[in-house]
Amino acid sequence: MGPQRLPPSARLSGGSPGRASVPGVAARELVVLGTASQAPTRTRNHNGYFLRWDAEGFLFDPGEGTQRQMLRAGVPSSAVTRLCLSHFHGDHCLGVPGVVQRLSLDKVAHPVVANYPASGQAYFDRLRHASAYHEVAELREQPLTGDGPVAPGPFGTLEVRRLEHPVESFGYRLVEPDGRRMLPDALARHGIAPGPDVGRLQREGSLLIGGRTVRVEEVSAPRPGQRFAFVMDTRLCDGVYALAEGADLLVVESTFLAEDADLARRYGHLTAAQAGAVARECGVRLLVLSHFSQRYPDPARFREEAGAEFAGEIVVAEDLDRIAVPPRR
Repeated sequence: MGPQRLPPSARLSGGSPGRASVPGVAARELVVLGTASQAPTRTRNHNGYFLRWDAEGFLFDPGEGTQRQMLRAGVPSSAVTRLCLSHFHGDHCLGVPGVVQRLSLDKVAHPVVANYPASGQAYFDRLRHASAYHEVAELREQPLTGDGPVAPGPFGTLEVRRLEHPVESFGYRLVEPDGRRMLPDALARHGIAPGPDVGRLQREGSLLIGGRTVRVEEVSAPRPGQRFAFVMDTRLCDGVYALAEGADLLVVESTFLAEDADLARRYGHLTAAQAGAVARECGVRLLVLSHFSQRYPDPARFREEAGAEFAGEIVVAEDLDRIAVPPRR
């Protein structure tokens, strides 16, 4: 069997560390399933984003065709542990019936949690039961009613903030707790060899070595936890900045270019320039632009406009891109 083929857009381009350079599965990566707004095009599927975060799999905004895009990207239904909808416009949710039914077809053994705006409960009910099928998988509904933490767990904390769109919309933010990075030279100076003693020191905070107590602070340095943010259909608002603050990877809609800023404001969307300015002001490390209007034939213009505001790494997302979450140092 030959090597897995990735589209050219999924390989390193221009030295950007954000792209996955070789096929494979990273512990924390974003798999882009679709990047079009409103209607799919010949080259862009409806929305869809899968975040692989250690043992968790977050599926955001599955638009029409997401089930097939998952197959093309090598994302099995069993990898999904949480379904996260920002709002109930079709390009962000019409893939729900296929995904939900696929969970049962594949007999996914673990529960899958579904988060979505509570105001759209009637829509979710219709999507979940859009056709007859034998429901085997366990789908646990957890509607969103306001800002704040949604799910704490070993992966960190999933939080949501309200956005501004013609229908109720939420953005998502995943925050890993801060930790500590062990320093090999410091460990060696204190006579602590790699292995079980290091684990004990991390768990207990101190260790008795040669009659002396060694504290974990003496042989380690603070390591900030990683942060991921997902901001879809919205005009600029406080929620956008709260979600993006300090994000290692920000996925953000940039439906319009600056020439159509009035349209963006009217219909509750962002421009690429606004997305870049948010990334700059919030200290984002890697900016992923998506949800592009089909009125613009040249995607390079989105990078140019965002890049005029933000000097960091920018990815203009293409379908089936795999983008690694930048590691914390």
